[in-house]
Amino acid sequence: MATLGLIEYSDASEEVRAVYDDIMRTRKTDYVNNFWKALARDPATLRRTWESVKQIMAPGALDALTKEMIYVAVSASNQCAYCIASHTAAARKAGMTDAQFAELMAVVGMANESNRLASGYQVEIDDRFKS
Repeated sequence: MATLGLIEYSDASEEVRAVYDDIMRTRKTDYVNNFWKALARDPATLRRTWESVKQIMAPGALDALTKEMIYVAVSASNQCAYCIASHTAAARKAGMTDAQFAELMAVVGMANESNRLASGYQVEIDDRFKS
């Protein structure tokens, strides 16, 4: 259960409904997920976060699948179960296969392990990596 509860569309203020409407229009859906409903307790945070997500996840130099897979990787590293579920679903919708997911998790696991080793050993950065 969300700490402060969820704001359903029917109970939302005009300001929150405007953001919900934009979420649904942008994502071409009739559904607002629980993340946004939880943030709606603070309309300014809801609006700011949605605008940032909308901008960053919009088409750009990286395709939608790549962006979603990066989001899954970071979410797994940060241990955010909600974001793992949400962005795995979005990555699957963008075409991610089971094999791609498995390989992604292998890379995330390996990167986390080697990052901790490099940090623990305080390995100096090679000069050739600095340019």
